[in-house]
Amino acid sequence: MAITLVNPDGLPKIDVYRQVSIASGSRLVFIAGQVAWDAEGVTVGEGDLTSQVEQCYLNIATALAEVGGSFDDVAKLTFYVVDWTPDKMPALLEGISRAAARLEVTPVPPATLLGVAALDAPDHLVEIEATAILD
Repeated sequence: MAITLVNPDGLPKIDVYRQVSIASGSRLVFIAGQVAWDAEGVTVGEGDLTSQVEQCYLNIATALAEVGGSFDDVAKLTFYVVDWTPDKMPALLEGISRAAARLEVTPVPPATLLGVAALDAPDHLVEIEATAILD
């Protein structure tokens, strides 16, 4: 496996992600920010952050599978959430949990969450990009 996830002593232990990823692979994979589109470009879960997070994760998994990878290869995730406030955290975490159950993974790479004013389309509430290491 090209990625080792670590929570160093002296940093908080966060349940939903690890603080550090160590990459030992040779192929960097940069996945464009994924929004809640299905394969036909139709928005899934309009107005529903949980469903949109889940769809973003499924889209990332699809992209990873195409290049021979999986969530085990993800070194970093970046979340862009429209009009972020801390009260949205349960919906975001539920979306991650639902996707993890469907994909049968525990996706806990380091992550950054940024609140943004808007995304590419008014019905998109979240965009998630991933960096992975293969080989």
